[in-house]
Amino acid sequence: MEKRNRIIALILIGIGLLMLVGKWVGFFTIVALLFLLMGIYTIRTGKVKRGYRLLAVGAILLVLDHLMMVLGIALLSLGFFFIKAKKVQPKEGFLQKQNFSSHFDWDQQPWVMRSMSVWHVLGEADLDLSLAMPEEKQTVMMFQGIMGDMDLQVPEYYGVEIEAFVMFGSIDFRGHRDNGIMNRLNWKSPNYDTSDQKVKFIVSYLVGDLDINIS
Repeated sequence: MEKRNRIIALILIGIGLLMLVGKWVGFFTIVALLFLLMGIYTIRTGKVKRGYRLLAVGAILLVLDHLMMVLGIALLSLGFFFIKAKKVQPKEGFLQKQNFSSHFDWDQQPWVMRSMSVWHVLGEADLDLSLAMPEEKQTVMMFQGIMGDMDLQVPEYYGVEIEAFVMFGSIDFRGHRDNGIMNRLNWKSPNYDTSDQKVKFIVSYLVGDLDINIS
């Protein structure tokens, strides 16, 4: 009954918004916002995959109804990425990539860890630092874009600093999950200043799902 009441409430809110702003916002925009709200609520109830499907439908409807706005958001995001990429990297010679879609499958076998700044519209990253071979004593890894899914495994012997922000989605840190809107995480391991091997992660997505485990 409680779930049904929540759904009815969301529908009434959507209808009310349509009546109030119908002159400026199209019908598909309201429908898209309803899908986004339903997606966020579904994720909060624990049905993560179904929730992200609803978010994806809402995002597609927004793209279809506001293509120029979406392109504008993407260009703004890319512009801020170029400004921040060099600002956060302590040294020259870091890897910088911009792709529509990218996938980092670095949790199955040893991989070389280097400072990098990556931007993508759609991205997925599975990183296990216990398999990493660092090039330097201090590494900065920046992931930024529109939609992203990251699974990060960090052993305790690393000195780690994490700055993460997700506008819509969730951040799961050490088993504690924050869902919804404007999720932010700022964390530094107790051994960061004394560790011989340091790594800093800067992650920012408009829509994303971040799972971070320290073991």
